[in-house]
Amino acid sequence: MTRSMRDVMHANPITMAPTASVIEAARAMRDANIGSVIVHEHDQLYGIVTDRDLVVRGLAENPNCAAMMLGDICSGELTVLAPTDTVEEAVLLMRDKAIRRLPVVENGIPIGIVSLGDLAVQQDPHSALGKISAAPPND
Repeated sequence: MTRSMRDVMHANPITMAPTASVIEAARAMRDANIGSVIVHEHDQLYGIVTDRDLVVRGLAENPNCAAMMLGDICSGELTVLAPTDTVEEAVLLMRDKAIRRLPVVENGIPIGIVSLGDLAVQQDPHSALGKISAAPPND
């Protein structure tokens, strides 16, 4: 049976405005135990910010990055999925574009997010990535 993004995505992703601070995003990621937030405002998708972006584009560029906004560091060229897209389509996109997380968007609104780990759990739960992704978080 072919699974759709609606079946495997994490619904209700955390979204923040481009004017939100990198500190707000870091705290939201910590509190929700997630690795990214979607940058979205007024029905416009701006990009995505990952935990790696916070380090590489934020802290590494400006050790006093508290005043930086998400709009300054987000990845702006987004590849997105529809909720009806299949797991196989997501895998191909991630592989072809070397992307680890994809927002799931419906009518311009982010309704979910799917990660490489989510797909590993679905496609190959016994693989190393599947097992790591399915394990509870380290606290």
